[in-house]
Amino acid sequence: MTPDLGVSIAGVSFKNPILTASGCCGYGEELADLFPLAKLGGLVTKSITKNPRPGHPPPRTAETTGGMINAIGLANVGIDEFIAKKIPFLEKQKTTIVVNVAGSKIDEYVELCARLNDIARVDMVELNISCPNVDVGGIEFGTDPKLTEETVRRVRKVFARPIIAKLAPNVTDISKIAIAAENGGADAVSVINSVVGMAVDPESWRTRITNNKGGLTGPAIKPIALAAVDRVYNSQCKLPIIGIGGITNASDVVEFLLVGASAVQIGTALFVEPDAPLKMVEGLKRYLARKKLSSVRELIGKVRKY
Repeated sequence: MTPDLGVSIAGVSFKNPILTASGCCGYGEELADLFPLAKLGGLVTKSITKNPRPGHPPPRTAETTGGMINAIGLANVGIDEFIAKKIPFLEKQKTTIVVNVAGSKIDEYVELCARLNDIARVDMVELNISCPNVDVGGIEFGTDPKLTEETVRRVRKVFARPIIAKLAPNVTDISKIAIAAENGGADAVSVINSVVGMAVDPESWRTRITNNKGGLTGPAIKPIALAAVDRVYNSQCKLPIIGIGGITNASDVVEFLLVGASAVQIGTALFVEPDAPLKMVEGLKRYLARKKLSSVRELIGKVRKY
């Protein structure tokens, strides 16, 4: 018997629970040169803003122990070029398409999502209310429950399909932000964005990226991400959770599902092994067969605690 890897989030079907994370595979074109995107459960685009952004000057990434620190600065082509040149490619892909949206004020999120609402192939939007790498906007929307709720509530009025709120770990209690997103009308939450960090070269005494501080990702943050997913799953927030943070193999995926994630996004692992999601899908099949489970859904929230 072939295990069923399918999951459903807010009424949207995913053929498997493995998605790419925003900012780690551009708009999917580079990955499509390596394997059919149809093998993914879903693809999340890099953040789109109203105007094109060049991002921070290099160096803007640096390897750290067990991870990577980055401050790309939301570099992207802007909504006009995204719709004109990237959407035609994405519309041909036989996988779920999630467009990540960022803004410097609530009106920008609303304007962007209103335009994306006219594009039927945008299956969901993910609101980046938690980016730690920009001077204006980003993380402040996701660290204030009132701003989180207001941002989602206003986007809800202009975008008819499911909305995901991407939450920051850089708060005292992430479950309060998740509840605020739910109150605003979100359909799911992504947990977590990167952790604020810093890296310094001890020889030159210089910080390793030009923004000085950035977002730490990779295996180093996996325990933080697992704890955050567990906290949201066991809170009053009843939204489905998409787990993110240091996932590199099928075993990591299982851990996130057990603590309550319905799906996961793969980020830093793509820089090391671009076809890692495909290996995770196959590894997940073998795991389910070994455990004699018929569906991946039998894992969600089933962690056994002491």
